[in-house]
Amino acid sequence: MVYGYVRVSTDKQTTENQRFEIEKFTKSRNIRIDKWVDETISGTKLIAERRLGKLLRNTRKGDILIITELSRLGRNLMQVMSFLHQCMERDIIVFTVKEGYELGNNINSKILAFAFSLSAEIERNLISQRTKEALARRKTEGIQLGRPQGERPNIRKLYGKEEMILRYIKEQKTKVYISKKLGVNRQTLREFLKTHPEIPQTWKRIQKN
Repeated sequence: MVYGYVRVSTDKQTTENQRFEIEKFTKSRNIRIDKWVDETISGTKLIAERRLGKLLRNTRKGDILIITELSRLGRNLMQVMSFLHQCMERDIIVFTVKEGYELGNNINSKILAFAFSLSAEIERNLISQRTKEALARRKTEGIQLGRPQGERPNIRKLYGKEEMILRYIKEQKTKVYISKKLGVNRQTLREFLKTHPEIPQTWKRIQKN
């Protein structure tokens, strides 16, 4: 079986240009497309969740997959490499029209796969190094990393709602009322108030009046 695969990211784009490129390529090679697979989906989606994943599961040894370029397979090198590796293991031949690659179970393909794999490893290391440097920089600047120690996850639900809490306080609403309105229990509200001492002080001033 010979498959032609085309993909665009949004419904505002069209697959016609990709089809044209592939048809021109197959005509020059005297190849006939047995089945077209096209989809409108972001390349960041996992291949297993795309029609491309289903296509791969249905392929057999000796089948051919034709695409316009490797970027049609995914948005990052790791994703593309993973797909090509699976094709090589299943003895599926992949043609890319623009890059001129013919990837199969042969020495040239394995050399190219090694080059891709090395590039992917370098990319991973660079990302890791940039992340470490960014964290180190934030630490030297005194920025607290991660969630404050001992903080309960529910407390984060109240971040950004300080003005709302203050409004309820000025309306002389009870803590039970405020907790229910904000979707947390009273203990969570109390713990949040401890991290914002200005709010309880406002509460006390209102209660005195």
